[in-house]
Amino acid sequence: MKLFGTDGVRGEAGSFLTAELAMKVAMAAGIYFKSHSKSNKILVGKDTRRSGYMIENAIVSGLTAIGYDVIQIGPMPTPAIAYITENMRCDAGIMISASHNSFEDNGIKFFDGCGDKLSHSVEEEIEKIYHNSELLQDAHVRGKEIGKAKRIDDVVGRYIVQLKNSFPRNLSLKNMRIVLDTANGAGYVVGPTVLEELGADVIVLHNKPDGFNINEGCGALHTKDLCESVVKYRADLGIALDGDADRVVIVDENGEVVDGDQLLGALGAYMNDRGTLRGKGIVSTVMSNKALDDFMGEKGLKLLRSDVGDKNVLELMKQEGINFGGEQSGHVIISDFAKTGDGLVCALQVLALLIETKQKASKALRPFKLYPQKLVNINVKVKKPIDEIEGVVHKLEELEREGLHHLIRYSGTENKLRVLLECKDAKKMNHYMDEMVEFFQKALNA
Repeated sequence: MKLFGTDGVRGEAGSFLTAELAMKVAMAAGIYFKSHSKSNKILVGKDTRRSGYMIENAIVSGLTAIGYDVIQIGPMPTPAIAYITENMRCDAGIMISASHNSFEDNGIKFFDGCGDKLSHSVEEEIEKIYHNSELLQDAHVRGKEIGKAKRIDDVVGRYIVQLKNSFPRNLSLKNMRIVLDTANGAGYVVGPTVLEELGADVIVLHNKPDGFNINEGCGALHTKDLCESVVKYRADLGIALDGDADRVVIVDENGEVVDGDQLLGALGAYMNDRGTLRGKGIVSTVMSNKALDDFMGEKGLKLLRSDVGDKNVLELMKQEGINFGGEQSGHVIISDFAKTGDGLVCALQVLALLIETKQKASKALRPFKLYPQKLVNINVKVKKPIDEIEGVVHKLEELEREGLHHLIRYSGTENKLRVLLECKDAKKMNHYMDEMVEFFQKALNA
């Protein structure tokens, strides 16, 4: 059984992600981190799902059983776990969250002592340990060697200070009206607090988590309430977080959602103008619109593309000495202030851009027009390697001859094939999308 997906271990709580699995994977990770230990402490945080109680207790049991001391900080955003892990000199950090998924799912994300997500090779090492029953059994300690756990409630202040430090000191949010949707998730306390302390007039939506309403009809995936509220309250900006607040969707003053690629382009150009963009470019993923490439080129900047996943974005940023990148879905990394996607850090940079340019969001955050792009998810019975599907090479060559950009890949967690097409001619794109959907449905569901 493969444990790690695109972003940690994730699945339905109580079926795939049981208390037993959580305890074993925590032990396996603990065994790995002990070989590099400096403090013998591991930090554990979570979002607002009911199943977080079960998984948190199982993780604490697994870690203390092999001699680790555990610091529990309760509901906090994923980027806060990354930051506080490094700040408190812990060997590792663990975040219990399924991000934007509904409450039935949950997940376990790991960070190393520097606050970075684990590489694929480290995840493979932890999986090997997980499947080694003898090694897990031998790792149990006794007597005074058993670890202890303690809960700390005041670390939220450390993260709030870090967020405020990411906002230019010479600016204030006074006279800015902002609607914030916290998705009944991990940012429900931190988000409003930071914006209010910086001077904003904040209207908060969906900030009453009950264990089951995380992401339910709200947040980054469901922006209807936010869009309507921005117009209703005549706000300058709308901000939607997802369940663990590592992702953000921005809504302009007209109640319209800003495309993620346009947001990346606007912020990248803004940072370059301020002299804070390093590496002469930005990083996005293979999913990004070709219009973003062209806009960066017009600014004399490069656009590099990684595989999907903010971990892959960050890895390429490090390789190229670049400090800004992200995914069109709203995971935006500004590595001067965060080691992973951070919805609130990104939102604060957007607000700084609006204040310094003295522009409305509808203009400032749409610096170029997107090329028509369409993504279709196809349910499949089997995940046959794409290059082994009969006739696929001919189909892809035809797309390229016709000037269509394409990205075809399987979901990492579901039996779905994702087909992305992009073309300056929308009619041509839709025609070929219909052809590709029919082709793959026959090939993979026969």
